[in-house]
Amino acid sequence: MLHAYVLALIGIALAQAAPGPNMIAVTSAALGQGRRAAIFTVLGVASGMLVWATTVAFGLSAVLALYPSLLSLLKVVGGSYLIFLAFRAARAAIAGGQHTVRPQTRQTSAFAAWRRGLLVVLTNPKAALMWTAVATFLFGSGLTAAQVVGFGPVAFVSASLIYGSYGLLFSTGLAMRGYARFARGVESVFGAAFGLLGAKLLHDGFRELRS
Repeated sequence: MLHAYVLALIGIALAQAAPGPNMIAVTSAALGQGRRAAIFTVLGVASGMLVWATTVAFGLSAVLALYPSLLSLLKVVGGSYLIFLAFRAARAAIAGGQHTVRPQTRQTSAFAAWRRGLLVVLTNPKAALMWTAVATFLFGSGLTAAQVVGFGPVAFVSASLIYGSYGLLFSTGLAMRGYARFARGVESVFGAAFGLLGAKLLHDGFRELRS
């Protein structure tokens, strides 16, 4: 079990570190509202990891085993969403106006920040794909449903550390000034990352649906 946990943790940490809606939610809160809002947003995202672990352990994996084409459809939906985000980032980089990562200046309560982080990760197609892959690997390694659920706290800690680092960095004055100065470059990098990932998901999804 430990070996499977370690390998799954490597994959999930890489996915968490990559640009995506979760990171945008955290950095936007940090830029606009400061460290406190960012930390509670991080806790919301991390809490979503527990929900996903429970969901895939007791339902999603079984459904996908019965209807494998559902995963292909999910890849198409998720890829389309990432392509949309890439388009928005590219447009912002060219126009220099609105940015994908932009400050959330409206002050919210700690609960509202936590809820926003939770909703972002629960509605994130990238998270759905990631957790489907993780569950498939863990079940394929011989783990039980309870042991798959047990991986949830591991992902919680990983998300807290990775997204927490983003939140602390972007809540500093240096990061705020740096982002304001190099926003177009940041948007270009985010757009390229979203576009590549989205294109791959679309390619894989359509290929699987045609086969």
